[in-house]
Amino acid sequence: QVQLVESGGGLVQAGGSLSLSCAATGYIFGGVAMGWYRQAPGKQRELVAVTSRTRTNYGESVKGRFTVSRDYAKNMVYLQMNSLKPEDTAVYYCNYNLKWGQGIQVTVSS
Repeated sequence: QVQLVESGGGLVQAGGSLSLSCAATGYIFGGVAMGWYRQAPGKQRELVAVTSRTRTNYGESVKGRFTVSRDYAKNMVYLQMNSLKPEDTAVYYCNYNLKWGQGIQVTVSS
């Protein structure tokens, strides 16, 4: 049974940086994408960034500002968020296949 636990996040001013981490337990296959989605109040959950051994995809709104990385040996995935904007405020969810973490709040103040 795969479980995902996020850490990091919090409150930051616009233009600042934050990093998120997600630790996965259970059987994790490196060929399956693992990464991050987010959901702002009143909006649908959207792709932030996911990565596997063969490809990495970013949501359009974060390209050039966010970087996803993955440690396959440790079953970890990270998200480095730079040049944060108030519109990045959301609950960020770690994702692997059909599994989701509990979510972690990121708030960017203007």
